[in-house]
Amino acid sequence: MSKSTSRVISFSSPAKRWEEALPIGNGRLGGMVFGLPYTERIQLNEDSVWYGGPQDRNNPSALENLPKIRKLILEGKISEAQELCTFALSGIPEESRHYEPLGNLYIEFDGTETEYSDYSRELDLSNATVTTSFTISRSVDGVEVPVKYTREVIASYPQNAMLIHLTADTPGALSFHAQLGRNPGKPWEEIPYQKQTLRRQAYTGFCDSITARPGNVQLMEATAGGNGVKMACGVKVISKGGTSEVIGNTTRISEADEAVLILCADTTFREEDPVASVLKRLEEVASNQKEPSALWENLYSEHLSDYTSLYDRVKLQIDGQEEVERFFQFGRYLMIAGSRPGSLPLNLQGIWNQDFAPMWGSRFTININTEMNYWPAMLTNLAECQEPLISHLYRIRENGRVTAEKMYGCRGFVAHHNTDIWGDTAPQDICISSTYWVMGGAWLALHVWEQYLFTKDVSFLNENYPIMKEAAEFVMDYLIDDGKFLVTCPTLSPENTYILSNGEKGVICKGASMDNQIITELLNACISAEKALASAIFDVDAPISERAEEVLSRIAPITIGKYGQIMEWNEDYEEDEPGHRHISQLFALYPGTRISKDKTPELFAAAKKTIERRLSFGGGHSGWSRAWIINMYARLGEGEKAFENLMTLIHKQTLPNLFDDHPPFQIDGNFGATAGIAEMLVQSHEEEIRFLPALPEAWKKHGRVEGLRLRGGKTLKVLEWQDGRIVDLKIE
Repeated sequence: MSKSTSRVISFSSPAKRWEEALPIGNGRLGGMVFGLPYTERIQLNEDSVWYGGPQDRNNPSALENLPKIRKLILEGKISEAQELCTFALSGIPEESRHYEPLGNLYIEFDGTETEYSDYSRELDLSNATVTTSFTISRSVDGVEVPVKYTREVIASYPQNAMLIHLTADTPGALSFHAQLGRNPGKPWEEIPYQKQTLRRQAYTGFCDSITARPGNVQLMEATAGGNGVKMACGVKVISKGGTSEVIGNTTRISEADEAVLILCADTTFREEDPVASVLKRLEEVASNQKEPSALWENLYSEHLSDYTSLYDRVKLQIDGQEEVERFFQFGRYLMIAGSRPGSLPLNLQGIWNQDFAPMWGSRFTININTEMNYWPAMLTNLAECQEPLISHLYRIRENGRVTAEKMYGCRGFVAHHNTDIWGDTAPQDICISSTYWVMGGAWLALHVWEQYLFTKDVSFLNENYPIMKEAAEFVMDYLIDDGKFLVTCPTLSPENTYILSNGEKGVICKGASMDNQIITELLNACISAEKALASAIFDVDAPISERAEEVLSRIAPITIGKYGQIMEWNEDYEEDEPGHRHISQLFALYPGTRISKDKTPELFAAAKKTIERRLSFGGGHSGWSRAWIINMYARLGEGEKAFENLMTLIHKQTLPNLFDDHPPFQIDGNFGATAGIAEMLVQSHEEEIRFLPALPEAWKKHGRVEGLRLRGGKTLKVLEWQDGRIVDLKIE
């Protein structure tokens, strides 16, 4: 990557692999722009392209075997309990659905491949535009002249379309055709600079048809496997000058002066007839203007107005820290590009995925990853971008009610550690260290409460409180009495393994620390929510506050272990992997609120030791785990350590295009880091506001931040500091 300003990610060469391509998106439609001079490739995603349809995977043997599993756990027969879990509690079938790519758009340019010069490829975060430019010598009237080519790519949210603007500084220099395709292989990456005709093998594949339609339109139709969605993707070319002709299924443009390509896509997840929907929208977008220059100007202006209305809300400037500023705003850019009202929530890859069988299914993993995706949403003033998560919770709740009743005999709703496009709530796969965990719905429900805390919108709370309440009803019903406390059983601490005194390894347990902390956070939130609704004269149907208070009195407290650490399980076990990426026992520190310096100083000190112990054994080795550590150190007021981990994430755990590296690519670390940077500057989680709570030495000289949201319904209009001291502060 070339040197860049705080708002621009730039390269001096085309992308040779997907991890160097630049992302664009409008929530539903995503693209990875490679910037190849002779055959541009834009890898495409549409958020609802998923393999397979809805399923009922609830295990019919769960309810009858649940007492047996609990008895084995209480008797200490962990291996037997775990084996029975794999049969009785696993989903049937084991796997939920997975995300797939939409395909690729290629723009192939005519002529002999020659050397190019003055190459530039950049993503400007301030306008959400990817621009590629270069110069190639072309023969014009028999004379070789240098021609500068420029391509601009945007994903318009108002139009729900991708737009590509092609120009050259010499009239008649644009000759090309656009080609859609869908293929699970990647031969184009093996031959990125060879003649484009060699790429035709990559066009066909998982398509039902690719046809030419009237009006310079090419349409691709496809069906995701396993009775998945049907999809349509169309590209329409509007050119000025030169000629156009249809050959086979392709429109060829020859010797044009300028062109705009419009790309739209839909699936049967939202549209009964995606072909008709795509063709209609292509025409509607194109109908604004006949000339490509006027069309581009109007659509770009609309896109810019929409995008900047969100992006410009928060500004960050820290002297000498352009790299940090860019990484912070890149996370906000990805949030705007990947999660907008009407879209699905951000999955493990956001919306950007090129694999037909992606790692972990590119699902919504809800034992931290999906939650981390939305950590910066409220804090960095992008409340609208959290709407897809709240909306998807309703799909999860509907299925989760069935799972709660069928598998556990409980009221309310449950979700395990993964969900999919259909809101699947049955246990995912047979991974003993993660599958049989029932707290995913409870954690997600806390996002409703967090949004209320930031906005103080009591109407929003009234509308969505049932999500919180039903999540709480499930966990209260699921708890059992172990003779001392009310505990979740069976459960586990994602995705860690403990060692018993006899050397046996186990993961299934009762009353894991994270469960207790999530339950405590959720039940207290429900009690506070019911008080807030009552004060606003909203009626709560069958309130649960009284029962919640009784349950809270019997939840095990957070406990300190033999190493001075926060205990992860209800017993002080040794860990099989002391440097594990999950640090679940510190949920109460972040994103929870129950560990603080003032109210729980002993736990506060133990939390610090917990992180130090993890890191001493190689913890933080995944990008998202490192991002979690940044936030935890910020809560601890450890600015230098937060900064050190931020720099490690940026320099060692980030891909060339600034995507977070798990490895492989996972987008949660980007969002976690953005939240962490904000958390270092201001905190508002204990009914008080702390300014510059974790300011590292490298940031002290001078800085200014504007527009961050604060819990309590406030906005940080400006916070400016000089030599570590606040010189300007306004809250509204």
